[in-house]
Amino acid sequence: MIKPLFKTSFSNEGFRLILVFSLFLSRMADRSSFTGDEFKGGFRKRKHDNFPHGHRREEKDNINSFSTVIMSFKAFQLELDTRHDKYERLVKLSRDITIESKRTIFLLHRITSAPSPEEILMESEVKLDIVRQKIKQVAQELVGEDMYQFHRAISPGLQEYVEAVSFQYFIKTRTLISIEEVNKQLIFAAEDKEEETKPASDCLSTQSHSWSLKVTPVDYLLGVADLTGELMRMCISSVGNGDIDTPFELSQFLRQIYDGFSYIGNTGPYEVSKKLYTLKQSLAKVENACYTLKVRGSEIPKHMLADVFSTKTDIIEQEDGLP
Repeated sequence: MIKPLFKTSFSNEGFRLILVFSLFLSRMADRSSFTGDEFKGGFRKRKHDNFPHGHRREEKDNINSFSTVIMSFKAFQLELDTRHDKYERLVKLSRDITIESKRTIFLLHRITSAPSPEEILMESEVKLDIVRQKIKQVAQELVGEDMYQFHRAISPGLQEYVEAVSFQYFIKTRTLISIEEVNKQLIFAAEDKEEETKPASDCLSTQSHSWSLKVTPVDYLLGVADLTGELMRMCISSVGNGDIDTPFELSQFLRQIYDGFSYIGNTGPYEVSKKLYTLKQSLAKVENACYTLKVRGSEIPKHMLADVFSTKTDIIEQEDGLP
C-alpha cells in the first residue's frame, strides 16, 4: 500500500485556526479602506454629544419657574420638608422624655433603702413635672396635625413616661394607674397671652387656651408591661433590705397584671404579645423569691437572701435560654 505524501485530513482544531485566520485577514482588508482619522479608537459618539455643552443648561434656564406644575411641586417640597423637620423635632423630644423618665425610675428604686420615702416621692414629682413640660412641647408641635402620622416618633417616650408614672403611683397607692388618670395629667394650660392666641386642634386640645396629648391604649399597655420589670427589681432589692412582706404583695399584683395580659393574648398588637413573655419571666422571678422566703426563709439569714435570689434568677434565665 502506497502512503500519501501529504495528509489530506484535518482535525477540527485545524479548521478552526484557518477560519480565525481568514476572519483576521478580512478585518485587516476592511481596515485598510478607512483613513487614519476614521479608524481612531474610542466609543461611537451619541447623537446629543454634537450639541454644545451649555445647550442643556440653557434649556433648564428657559423653564418657566412660575408655571402651575413647577409651583405645585415647590409646594409639595415645602410641605414634605416641614413635615420631616417636625418629625425630627418630635424624635428629639421623645428621646429627652425617655431619658428623664428613666432618671425618675432610678430615683424611685432608692425608696426601698431611703430613710425618708416622702423626700424621694417629692423629688420624683419634680422630675415628672419636667417630663410633662417636654410632653407639652410635643402637644404644641402636634397642633393641627394627625397624631398617628407622628406616633412612631413619640411612642418610645410615652411608653417610658407611663412606666415612670405608674411606678410612682404604685409606690403611693399600691394600685395600678388608669389610662384616664394618665391622660388627665397631660392637659396643659397656657402660661402667657401669646400662647392663648395660638390655634388649637380639636383632637389634641379641649379648649382654645390649652393643649393636651392623649396616650394611646397600646402605649399604655406597653408601659405597664415594662412596669413589671421594675417591680421585679423592687422585689429583689426590698428582700435584700430585710423587707419580707413586699415580695408577697408584688407577687399578687404581678399575677393580676399577667392575667389581664393573658386575656389579650395574640389578639392584640404585636408589641404587646412580645412583652407578654418578659412579663411572665418577671412574675416567675418574684414567685420564686416568695417561694424561697416561705420555705427557707427561716434557714437563710436576711443579709444573704438577695444573693440567693440572684443565683436562682440566673438559673431560671439559663433554663429559659435568656442571655
